[in-house]
Amino acid sequence: MRTITILKSFIFFICLCSYRILADDEITKKGIDYWCSTTPHPEPCNYFMGRDPEKFDARSMEDFRTLTIQAALERAVDAQTRASQLGSRCRSKRKTIVYRDCNNLIDNTILQLNITLQSIQTNESFTNFDAQTWLSTALTNIEICRSGSLDLNVTKFNSPVLSGNVSELISNSLATNGGLLESSNTTSSSNHKHGFPGWMSQGDRRLLLQDLALATRANVVVSNDGRAGSFRSIQAAINYAVSRRVGNGRVVVYVKRGVYRENILISRTMNKVMLVGDGLRYTVITGSRSVSSGFTTYSSATVGIDGIGFIARGITFRNTAGPRNGQAVALRSASDLSVFYACAFEGYQDTLFVHAQRQFYKSCYIYGTIDFIFGNAAVVFQNCIIYVRRPLVGQANVITAQGRGDPFQNTGISIHNSRIMPAPDLRPVVRSFRTFLGRPWQQYSRTVIMKSFIDNFVTPEGWSTWENSNFALNTLYYGEYQNFGPAATTRNRVKWPGFHVITSPNVANRFTVSSLIAGRAWLPSTGVPFVAGL
Repeated sequence: MRTITILKSFIFFICLCSYRILADDEITKKGIDYWCSTTPHPEPCNYFMGRDPEKFDARSMEDFRTLTIQAALERAVDAQTRASQLGSRCRSKRKTIVYRDCNNLIDNTILQLNITLQSIQTNESFTNFDAQTWLSTALTNIEICRSGSLDLNVTKFNSPVLSGNVSELISNSLATNGGLLESSNTTSSSNHKHGFPGWMSQGDRRLLLQDLALATRANVVVSNDGRAGSFRSIQAAINYAVSRRVGNGRVVVYVKRGVYRENILISRTMNKVMLVGDGLRYTVITGSRSVSSGFTTYSSATVGIDGIGFIARGITFRNTAGPRNGQAVALRSASDLSVFYACAFEGYQDTLFVHAQRQFYKSCYIYGTIDFIFGNAAVVFQNCIIYVRRPLVGQANVITAQGRGDPFQNTGISIHNSRIMPAPDLRPVVRSFRTFLGRPWQQYSRTVIMKSFIDNFVTPEGWSTWENSNFALNTLYYGEYQNFGPAATTRNRVKWPGFHVITSPNVANRFTVSSLIAGRAWLPSTGVPFVAGL
């Protein structure tokens, strides 16, 4: 019965959006005002596209998609110009940090829009699913710029950057591409043979599973003892290896056992970087930035990753700011097609920022208290152990805070074949604190937990509201499918319209590696073991 209700709601939603593919002779009669009327934000669409009817002349849904992306790109470039002008007005550390964040985020939005346009025009292996991922990231970047301004209370300073209708125009692009995605019903490229995409080398397949190969194939070595031929700094090693890369091959950085106290950035120009440690117990990267110490959530990350195709194995990413200093990120990733294997992420509030793009975590350990797996990536956690730590007195634990802000973003958090447990510091006092599976950070928050063990410390209602409000309860999507353990029963779960006890394997399959992150097209070549379906 619930499946039928979901289907009816989905059909109703699509009907509201009024998307349909028209016959060519009917399309030619429609002007830009018609096309704009089919979008979520027709007014900015008409304003920015209707002024030049010759330039913005759409004869098909595909034409209109291209035009909406071009319009969004023009406004994003304008926002970039305005952002650069703010640099001279930075009179405080808070404004400087927000300026740097937003400048980087807007640059990345322009990159995502350009990649989408170029792929539509020239890339034979391009899919509508790819476009939806990149457009989702472009929109998420703008929202993270906005939230950083709120973190440090400088929204007035940053308002010129956020007031140019960039978000609305990207949202229109998402909706238009979403219509094409539904009609094509594809989630991944078929341009691969025997499960391996043509753009990845066979050498990558074995890297994660062969210790000797990793050590011998490393381009650079990092060591605390500073022995000859090695670096003491991970950042310096990455910079060196990337600058001397020949062609488009993978850069492997071997980080020997030790504790490395540094903040690391793998920028969007540093693609296909792999960090390999001596095991999560032995190789640790640690920092202590937090919002309380004057950073945004975004810039508090001990390690931030933007480059495509990042891989990590056998490393702990840690933030030691502690439970009293608010948001403090151990790792932030916006790396598309990225993999984290046998890694650990340790912090308290906001430990793991799965910012954007397609990500996969296998056999990892995640520690935290409040919203400690958060962001707006399309991400699957498989065979992971999620440890909830002891919070401050009066606080409640919340495991996830997913940030999907647009109904057409193809993002969500999927926790599959994993275990949700109290950490050793919480176990003795587990009855003194409430623990929830998640709460809605944004309007269309989407999180699903499938075939996972849920220990008895999770509260019976399972899910929490956002700061005691009714925000997003009708529009979020939270689901549970065939979980087990003392707190897995859904008998007393929340009764929100957006919560679903999933009973259909077809529905659950939408949140698997194969569907949510199109993993069949790229994960096999990394060598990481994974389950594509349920």
